[in-house]
Amino acid sequence: MVFLSVCTTSDFAERRLHLGKTKKILVFLSVCTTFAGSMKEKYNYKVAGHVFAVCNDTEDNIAQWLDHYKPFLIDTNDDETPVFTLNVKDRVEEEGFVQEIHQDDDGSEISAGHLSNGSPCFRFLLRHEQVATMITDREYHSAELGMTSCQQFGLDNALMVMYALATATLQTALFHSSVIGYKGHGYMFLGKSGTGKSTHSSLWLRYIEGTELMNDDNPVVRITNGEARVYGSPWSGKTPCYRNIDNPLGAIVLLSQAPWNRIERLIKLQAYAAIVPSISGKRWDQRIAEGLHETENWLAGHTAVYHLECLPDEAAAQLCRETVATHP
Repeated sequence: MVFLSVCTTSDFAERRLHLGKTKKILVFLSVCTTFAGSMKEKYNYKVAGHVFAVCNDTEDNIAQWLDHYKPFLIDTNDDETPVFTLNVKDRVEEEGFVQEIHQDDDGSEISAGHLSNGSPCFRFLLRHEQVATMITDREYHSAELGMTSCQQFGLDNALMVMYALATATLQTALFHSSVIGYKGHGYMFLGKSGTGKSTHSSLWLRYIEGTELMNDDNPVVRITNGEARVYGSPWSGKTPCYRNIDNPLGAIVLLSQAPWNRIERLIKLQAYAAIVPSISGKRWDQRIAEGLHETENWLAGHTAVYHLECLPDEAAAQLCRETVATHP
């Protein structure tokens, strides 16, 4: 089980390089009011139908760190209440921090805990150096983020955490997965880091005509009106694939490396066990855990879930396609 698929050190470096080659973007801007009554920039985004806002209360131009969010940018709509608002500040106070869990993903770390007043607090670290701190309310509707360096790393991870937690009770899940689109449906590939999720997606793209990459690391699945749909997101790991697209979820495939290619459909209990480790969430929070369980249980019972033992070759991709892509 993962708490969150963090933006890695190499991903951060690649995005820095990518941003350095892009021109300054035009964005929809509105303003919001601080408690002191001053005005600040506000950026509104919609991912998988959920609106969230980023408010800038600093002198920095944070648009330079939000380039890959541009496909999800929306104009202000007062009729749509954000599921959360992230306020970017010069610094935040974190008195009496008590750590609850620590996650290290190849030098990119998240330390989750709470402050002396009970407010949830998240520390983001690169190579053991704390570069950002986020303090939230207990319902994960509002947060303050202070950053000292590596601002894009801090901002990305703060937004991922807030999105995962704020939508956990809304039949929505942020997955660690690679997902491709094929003939009007989305097919998700799950597995531990290094299993070959991106490799398997690349085999579909190379050998199966009509395949497109929807997201390569953190797609979103949302259940609405009795249907599960998979969405692209602003978070896509090392592959810059930030696409505002969605498809009905066709199937979920758990990958494992093997010296052969073999696939089987999982029964509901097996499917549930396959899905859970790939969904980000704060599972020691009862409200979050119950919300995620509802989504995971629905997916296990209503979505075809398979286990593919495979080699990194064309035959594996063709076997997977022939088995799971059965939709007309």
